[in-house]
Amino acid sequence: MPEERELVIVGSGPAGLTAALYAARANLEPVVIEGLEAGGQLMLTSDVENYPGFPDGILGPELMTKFREQAGRFGAEFVTADADRVDLFSSPFGAWVGETEYRSHALIVATGASARMLGLESESALLGHGVSTCATCDGFFFREKPIAVVGGGDSAVEEAIFLTKFATKVTIVHRRDELRASKIMQERAFANSKIEFRWNSVVEEVVGNGRVDSLKLRDTVTDAPSEMAVQGLFVAIGHDPNTKLFEGQLEMDENGYLSLPHAGSTRTSIEGVFAGGDVADAVFRQAITAAGTGCMAAMEAERWLEAKKHAEATAAAT
Repeated sequence: MPEERELVIVGSGPAGLTAALYAARANLEPVVIEGLEAGGQLMLTSDVENYPGFPDGILGPELMTKFREQAGRFGAEFVTADADRVDLFSSPFGAWVGETEYRSHALIVATGASARMLGLESESALLGHGVSTCATCDGFFFREKPIAVVGGGDSAVEEAIFLTKFATKVTIVHRRDELRASKIMQERAFANSKIEFRWNSVVEEVVGNGRVDSLKLRDTVTDAPSEMAVQGLFVAIGHDPNTKLFEGQLEMDENGYLSLPHAGSTRTSIEGVFAGGDVADAVFRQAITAAGTGCMAAMEAERWLEAKKHAEATAAAT
């Protein structure tokens, strides 16, 4: 028999764990299907200095451990496995982990988004040690250092401009000979004396032992190799929302982010299903904004469940 609960939360980053905390304190006894890679993108981050309440900073994994412990203290239950499929067309909603079926009257999606990477072994080895996917998160650590940004779209140019506040020089590495970014963003980048460009180039290897020292590049036209000394690499080639599990059930935008049709609300296209964090946020993608929308999702789920019970009780009495 499936386990039936008031609320199931899929995902365990800042949004999912904040939702779990609020839901648990509201006595909803939520089940959190946290995934095999629990904790979200902060598990890949070393120092977090921009999360309120930690004036000396905190390690990303340590912060997420505190989130989880706090939610667990109030009764949230955790399933350390990936959700294999969901059924949002029937009520209660269904979520499966292997052969185990969970049914819930409300469901919160907090599966986040994943930064696109270059796919290099050396890149993975130095992620969080000079390689980053978030200028807003990590730019402060690169004061007075030369750094590189890979990408050619608006996100890459925006990150490069932001990073000039800290770095001595920012080199945009792009595989083509012109940017894909909007004209106004290009104009700003070309006008910034701290930004240089390495055209027709791809990163073949991130060189360093415990920290980034340089990049090995390859020219996409001549195939000629080169090396560039930098102390940081920001990969800005886009993000992919983790929404494959919900395809064909929840409405999404053209990039795969969950659509939230009601302004100021975390309600999705299906009544009783809510979303928080980067899975529905293509703009900010910060731990603090994810936590905020996780709180909103839990509060809206609680209110929705109460209204549903009241309506059912009223109908039964008449």
